[in-house]
Amino acid sequence: MSSSTLLPPTILILAILSLSFAGNVAEPAGCSADFATLAHQNNLSTNCKKLRTLGAELGWNYHHDSTNFTHIDILFGAKLKLSESHPSGWLAWGVNPGPRPEMIGTKAIIGIVHENGTMIVKTYEITNETKIGCRLLPGALGGIRVTDEKISYDDKTEFYTVFARLNLPSDGYNIAKLNHVWQVGYAVDNGVEPKKHPITLQNVDSSETIDLTSGNGRSTSQHLKSLREVHGVLCIVGWGTLLPIGVIGARYFKVSPFQKEWWFDLHIICQSSGYLIGTAGWAIGLWLGHASRYYFFYTHRVLAIFIFTLATLQILALRLRPNVKDPYRKYWNMYHHFVGYATLVLIFINIFRGISILRGGDAWKWVFVGILAFLGAVTLALEVFNWAQFLIGKLQKKNQKPNEDAAEKKESGKVQPAPSPINMSVF
Repeated sequence: MSSSTLLPPTILILAILSLSFAGNVAEPAGCSADFATLAHQNNLSTNCKKLRTLGAELGWNYHHDSTNFTHIDILFGAKLKLSESHPSGWLAWGVNPGPRPEMIGTKAIIGIVHENGTMIVKTYEITNETKIGCRLLPGALGGIRVTDEKISYDDKTEFYTVFARLNLPSDGYNIAKLNHVWQVGYAVDNGVEPKKHPITLQNVDSSETIDLTSGNGRSTSQHLKSLREVHGVLCIVGWGTLLPIGVIGARYFKVSPFQKEWWFDLHIICQSSGYLIGTAGWAIGLWLGHASRYYFFYTHRVLAIFIFTLATLQILALRLRPNVKDPYRKYWNMYHHFVGYATLVLIFINIFRGISILRGGDAWKWVFVGILAFLGAVTLALEVFNWAQFLIGKLQKKNQKPNEDAAEKKESGKVQPAPSPINMSVF
């Protein structure tokens, strides 16, 4: 395969990769103007930043004292999407004294919004029992004193905010490497019991180790986020772009409307390269699923396995293709076409499914919609041209037939010379 053949897929991969990794560039220090105003109202305008997920933001001040405690004032804010189906909700922020920023072991401050509009703030210890479904009830935080906690809602900015003052023992919490976790949810029992939050990547990735002295954060899930984007790019390029191009080449350049000798080469190149690139993305997806500790996207995974299986069968079927004159060739063609089109349908469904899981912004969705729109426009144009040629040819044959019949009739209706009288007298 020549380097010029590989150039278009390579350019496409690099273009989408550059788009995907644009979202990984760290935002400038600071928070939104709306949240900055709320932080200033709570005397927390010194340190303020946007958090990585859920549209959450955090403002804080800190100081040390002579008793080996660090005093921290925090303002945590998020925009809860309450609705008729989710009339109540909660937002939470907490610190984890363990080695990693994770849910289990977090000492959390949770603000709860009731269905009637009233709001309360309580403290909670998140334990292993919470993870397996035991009730999460309010209680004191071991080793931490929390005071002045309150929850507010600002109509203008639509931010729900939780304010609190924490006294952290310096021997258990290093403010230069503080593990913190944030979260939102939409179910509350008995007015004080927040229920399980949604299982999306945004929710699962809501943790980091932050340096309160600089505002810089480091997330253990950041490399997973990058791998998810690579997975998405490879699947869009391989499964979602090159395979459809190969199908278009085989359908419209084999016989009609354009008969090209190189149609088979185009078909094989696109299908093979698409299969290899898509399989690389599929393998990364399997690894990501295995590495996931708290979530599992069953439908996306099952569809991906079906796609890989059907695509592999299509590749292997080329080795079993009967000769053109073989009577079984027509059955092989029917199988090959049916499985190919079914695979494409599953691919398109699963890519959109993956984009909804990733929630990386509208750019992903519109890039793939653009690819499909372009391929669809090309297919529609070729299909219309193909049918136009067919109908014109049929009409021409229909017009030729009366002319041929008239010519034949004229030829057969020629007057034969009459027999001479002499010959007639013989009989």
